[in-house]
Amino acid sequence: MTLRWRYQGMHGGQAPGPEITFSDQADAEEWLSLEWQNLLDGGVGVVTLLDGESVVYGPMSLRP
Repeated sequence: MTLRWRYQGMHGGQAPGPEITFSDQADAEEWLSLEWQNLLDGGVGVVTLLDGESVVYGPMSLRP
């Protein structure tokens, strides 16, 4: 299992974000809980959690 986040901008389309992989879902979610505001400030509006190329869940808005 190799999990990663896919990032989309405020108006759709891909957005740049850290290329970090995680060995389990809890680690990926913990990282996002710490970094969501930085991602939002950097132009990411939506994230999707992927396992390889399969969607685990999302898209999910980062907006409060």
